[in-house]
Amino acid sequence: MKRQTMQIMTATILTVGLIVVNGVVQASVTNNLLSEYQQQGAQQPNPDNAKKMWTQRYQDNKAGKARSCASCHTYNLRKIGKHVRTNKAIEPLAPSINSERLIDAKKIEKWFKRNCKWTIGRECSPQEKSDFLIYILNQ
Repeated sequence: MKRQTMQIMTATILTVGLIVVNGVVQASVTNNLLSEYQQQGAQQPNPDNAKKMWTQRYQDNKAGKARSCASCHTYNLRKIGKHVRTNKAIEPLAPSINSERLIDAKKIEKWFKRNCKWTIGRECSPQEKSDFLIYILNQ
């Protein structure tokens, strides 16, 4: 086999291996978080509730503007978003597009806390986090 073909095959195998590993990690992390949210009182996750909240506009009294999750992350979680204030690009949230999503529980909690406060004006409840997690996971 030619050297270039071998390199391409090796790169493909490594990529597929990484996707499989991230998928296993993602499942473990999300299952652990969902279990934690249930222990905190969350019921069965409802992605339809999260979809409604994703597009709902919340008034920011400081800035005098309304914002939603989709303001930065877009309505399509498979697309690149852009922070409305900093214009910084935000990689897609959809794990089907971005294998780095939902593989680190600390990051998930950090961003839930920060984004819920910034968008909704308060921290998300365990039920809302559970709903959002399933909604994002299914994208």
